[in-house]
Amino acid sequence: MRHGTPPSLEDILDMAETALAAIPAALRAQVRDTAIVVEEAPDDETLAEMGIDNPWDLTGLYRGVPLTQKSVLDVPQAPDTILLYREPILLEWIETGEDLFRLVRNVLLHEIGHHFGLSDADIARLEGEGEAE
Repeated sequence: MRHGTPPSLEDILDMAETALAAIPAALRAQVRDTAIVVEEAPDDETLAEMGIDNPWDLTGLYRGVPLTQKSVLDVPQAPDTILLYREPILLEWIETGEDLFRLVRNVLLHEIGHHFGLSDADIARLEGEGEAE
C-alpha cells in the first residue's frame, strides 16, 4: 500500500477557495472582505472560549461580527475571519470516508452561515434541506 503526503495547509486553503468561488456571486460578494485562514488545530484559548474539551471536535470557526449585527456606524475592526482547522478536518475525513473537498466545502459553508448570522440549528436545518433535494 502506497501512502502519500497528507494534504497541507495550502491544499486545504486551495479547496476552500475553490468552494468559495462556486457559491452564487451575490452570496460571495457578501463575504469578499472575510479572510479565510487555515491553521493546524485550534489553540487552547479558542477551545476554552468555545467550551470545547476535545480539539478534534472543532473543524472551523467564524470570528467576526455577523452581518445581522453590523451597522454603517460601526468603527472598523479587524476583518472577519473564517478559520479552518486542518488536523480536525483530516481526522473527520479519515473517520467518515467523506470526500475531502466536500468536507472542506461543508465546513466553509457552515462558517459562512455564521457570518450571515445563522445559528448552528439554522445551519443544520438548511444542510438537512439541501440533502433532501
